[in-house]
Amino acid sequence: MPRTFQYKLLLYNLLVVISIACAVSFYNYHSYYKDAIQNETENSVNRIQILSDRMEVAYEEMVNIIVTCSERKSLFYTPSLKQSEYGDAAYIKLYASNVLRDFCAISGYSKYIYKITLYSNGEILQAGSAYGSSFDFRDIQNAPWFHDMLSRENTQYLLSLEDNPFSPMNYTPKLLPLLRPLKYSSSSNPEDAWIFLAISPRLFSDTLESMGDGQIIFASTLDGSIISSVNGKDYDVSDLLVTLRNLKDPQGNFRTLLNGKDCIISYQRQLISGLIFFQILPISDLNLDHGMIGGTIALIFFFCCTIGLTLSWFISRQLSAPISRLKKRLEFISMGNFEPDRSIETDDEIGSIGKQINQMSDRISDLLETRVQSEKEKKDLEIKMLQAQINPHFLYNTLDSIKWIATMQKNSGIVQVVTALSSLLKNMAKGFNEKVTLRQELDFLQNYVIIEKIRYIELFDVTTEVDQEVLYDAKIVKLTLQPIVENAIFNGIEPSGRNGLIQIHVFAENSVLYITIRDNGIGISPEGIETLLTDTSRITRSNMSGIGLPNVDRRLKLVYGEEYGLKLESELDQYTLITIALPLEF
Repeated sequence: MPRTFQYKLLLYNLLVVISIACAVSFYNYHSYYKDAIQNETENSVNRIQILSDRMEVAYEEMVNIIVTCSERKSLFYTPSLKQSEYGDAAYIKLYASNVLRDFCAISGYSKYIYKITLYSNGEILQAGSAYGSSFDFRDIQNAPWFHDMLSRENTQYLLSLEDNPFSPMNYTPKLLPLLRPLKYSSSSNPEDAWIFLAISPRLFSDTLESMGDGQIIFASTLDGSIISSVNGKDYDVSDLLVTLRNLKDPQGNFRTLLNGKDCIISYQRQLISGLIFFQILPISDLNLDHGMIGGTIALIFFFCCTIGLTLSWFISRQLSAPISRLKKRLEFISMGNFEPDRSIETDDEIGSIGKQINQMSDRISDLLETRVQSEKEKKDLEIKMLQAQINPHFLYNTLDSIKWIATMQKNSGIVQVVTALSSLLKNMAKGFNEKVTLRQELDFLQNYVIIEKIRYIELFDVTTEVDQEVLYDAKIVKLTLQPIVENAIFNGIEPSGRNGLIQIHVFAENSVLYITIRDNGIGISPEGIETLLTDTSRITRSNMSGIGLPNVDRRLKLVYGEEYGLKLESELDQYTLITIALPLEF
């Protein structure tokens, strides 16, 4: 049977193609894997070199400061800081303090100089990022490393990580101290005149963090104390530090097992400071370029398939090509592409199926367009109806306020009401479904509050709190706040018979704008809360209150989606809290 033969031929060719492709792909993958390890190793070595160079520059800056301060007589030394032929002691101390601060400032690493202290014959001068104390010289002299560092040779500037000797420590438990006696001191005892500089470990942590995300990098002293590390808290490097300290070559890389993982270690050890910088590069964490591997394998498969399937091309062409086009066309339709493809319409039976598929896609496209347009028109109509519903409601109450004012008093209050009403009607006439800024909506609400406060003879007050100034520019659907404030007046404060307070609070969280409106009126029962947003039957002849809340809630859901709108909380005879949730947009 031709069909059976075609199936066998395609299967045999496919097996041959897969075997060849797998062999070639296996070879290429291992070649790429080897090159990837070499490239990552070189990158790691360069990264540690850059890190070491940066820290060496910073270290030399610190050493230059302390050497300059200890050896240049013209900067600090006088026979006595209490008196001088050039001026009084206060002027000299001020000059010396300024010089210390200037040294810190021009070094470029001033924020990492925790403290620099000059002590001479009972007088102390200080600068640095930490606060100084008159007892600092005593804390330094009592430190266990003081005598050892003070007696070192002039060429010895080996760094070590020591406990912070100062009290309080200002949240810096460790420091890297440098200490030198003053060369031109009037005292023969070096403990009477010295210069001290403490380097903050933040210098190392900040620099290590700047070397890139995901890198496992350590900085340590020659004695094995870890100054700082990035992403290395899961690694025990105590044995590795012993190895690095004993290596003859001050820089390089090697491969070893660490925490049960095959890792590449790139390191550099500074000869003078004794600082050791190294990076741990787990082989399993290498970022292989899977895109390139996949592209190479795909290319190999393409050529192998082209050669292998040529043997069966004449047999399967007439059948497989039209079916492939039909399948591809159906895949496009499933992804939403309904453009007709005339290449599938041929004169045979398969071409007839292609014509039916094109007709079906045209019909689906027309139906979707009709559905989308209908839903859009329905939504716009519902929004307009809901907004149109609130305008006579508001106008009725406003005109009712003017009627009462005209009846009860003949004074300038009518002018205030008419002015506020004019501003309100002007804003309401600008169009349906309009979005305004929160500032404009609050101004709109203020005009309404003016009218109602005159009507109710200052029965209530309204306060507004906006957490951030920028929220005044957030967009909000017009006539959102007025119906809620109106509901608080008519259904909360007025029935209570006491002075009321309406509090408006605006804040934003997680890209959502929240507006809460709280009143101290009669509150709402739990049963009333459940039906308040859906029941619009509470319309009386005296006023139209009651329609506002469901109106606002439905408008917000139509404009922004069902997850937004109003949320009610209340306690009888205590308060009512209404929370408006909108997407934050400007």
